[in-house]
Amino acid sequence: MSSAEFNTLLLSNADFLKPFAITLTKDAESAKDLYQETMFRALSNQEKYLAGTNIRAWLYTIMRNIFINNYRRKSKQHVCFDNSTNDFLLNTQQVIIGNQAESGLRIKDIQSSVHHLPVIFKKPFILYLDGFKYFEIAEILEEPLGTIKSRIHFARKMLKAQVARY
Repeated sequence: MSSAEFNTLLLSNADFLKPFAITLTKDAESAKDLYQETMFRALSNQEKYLAGTNIRAWLYTIMRNIFINNYRRKSKQHVCFDNSTNDFLLNTQQVIIGNQAESGLRIKDIQSSVHHLPVIFKKPFILYLDGFKYFEIAEILEEPLGTIKSRIHFARKMLKAQVARY
């Protein structure tokens, strides 16, 4: 199929895309952009169209895929609108620099809480923090696996209660 024939076929079957674009976007300006992008992609991918097949279905597919890709791209962007007098757009994916002193104090509090655990809970919990698996801790301490799991669970629970006070 020649370029002129394809263009004629494309233009004669493109009017049905406008209502479909409005249905997808629910906005006239976005629908115009989607329509324009669909026509551009159809023209740039003319060699992928098989002559004799349903061009409307091909164009619908192109438009739907563009809409889905744009929707996914927008859903990953987190932008907040600031209603102050200056009307700034804030990007919520900005890097936040933490307060090292504050986090250092929290780590000291957690270490202190771990140190004050009863010995029966502290030993398995420290081994677990060091990267040992449950069954390895059970072998080291010569205790049943279920006992080790419950002691680590109770140690976590006690630590949560102690650290929550800070």
